[in-house]
Parts: sequence; structure tokens; C-alpha cells
Amino acid sequence: MSRKPTKGYFVRGQFVAEGSELDLELKRELKGSVDMSKTDLKKESDRLQLLGENLLTLNAGLMTRLIENNGLPEKLVDAVNDAKRITNFEGRRRQMQFIGKLMRKLDEATVAAIEAAMEEQRKPSAQATLALHQAEQWRDKLIADDNALTRWLEQDPAADVQHLRALIRQARKDAQAITERPGEALRHGKAYREIFQTVRTALTPADESADGADDTQED
Repeated sequence: MSRKPTKGYFVRGQFVAEGSELDLELKRELKGSVDMSKTDLKKESDRLQLLGENLLTLNAGLMTRLIENNGLPEKLVDAVNDAKRITNFEGRRRQMQFIGKLMRKLDEATVAAIEAAMEEQRKPSAQATLALHQAEQWRDKLIADDNALTRWLEQDPAADVQHLRALIRQARKDAQAITERPGEALRHGKAYREIFQTVRTALTPADESADGADDTQED
């Protein structure tokens, strides 16, 4: 006589039998409702699992803020840090499952705070955006106007004046070469881009310049 298959559902590749301790635990942890459908349980579990995995990409400043302002559990923080060091595929998979389990134990306010931090990291701050536009304006002024360098040095007294002057001279030469070749596609040279990066670094707050260090502006 064939054995009747056990009823249940899968969560992140793991079979959960109906009525099992794991099934009851999931129902208790996921908003404490036994009325949630199996589909809703799985969706919520997957969402929290993915959010926990994304914590590995959160920058140090935002992580510290979550710990200090939102009481992110030390056990979860340690689990995230451990996961970053694990290179073995199976070991990392198990660690991610553990992180997902810890995520399901968080209250809604903490989960919302993590989601807000992830969204903040995806979007540049208003201050960083302003610095970007200001850097573009200063770059154009420095190339077009000799007096702009004096004004810039008032803004950034620690600037390497000789290097900046050399970049400006080269950017002007490059611009002149472009005007002498009508019909050729506009492509700014290395000096033009270096002036932008130099100015941008001086204008961008230290805690944000580290996060956006790989961004490159090439008009």
C-alpha cells in the first residue's frame, strides 16, 4: 500500500509539513497570525530573507545608525558580519538561512527601519546631489575663467594649486583641439574629468564621498 504524501509547502527550498513545529513557528513569527495563507507565509518569508541578504550590502554608516537608533539585534549584526567572511557555497547558504530566521523574529518597526536604510542607500542624499551640481559648475568656471581659480582656493585652501593649474591648462588645450576639428564627436579628455573629480571630492562630505568613490562624471 502506497504511503499518503505529507501535506505542506516549501519555504526557500525547504519543505515545511503542515502541523509540524516549523510550520507552527513560521505562523507565530510571521505577524503572529495563524490565519495567513500558505502563499502569504511564503511571500513574507521570502521578503524577509531577501532583506536580510541585502543587509550584507548596507554601508557601515547606515548599519551603525540601525544599531544605535533602531536596536538592531547584536545576534543579527554578528550573523551578517560572519556571512561576509564565508566563501564556501554551502556554508554561506546555511548562514543566509540563519539570517532569514533572525529576520523573521524582528518586529515590524525594525523591519521598516531596515527597508528605509536600504532605500536611502539606493538614492543619493540631497547634499550629495547638490555637491555634484556644484562640482560641474566649478569645473566649467575653472576652465573658462582665470579668476575662478583664486575663488576656488578660498573654498579649498588645501588644494594642490600646481596640479590644478596643470589640469586646467590641459583641459583648455583639449577644448581648443576639439574646436579645430569641426564635425568630430565631442569627447572630453582626462584633464576635464580629473578637474571634476578633484572639485567634487572637496565639496562632498567625507561620509558620503567614501560611498560614492567609484562614481565617475564624464560629460
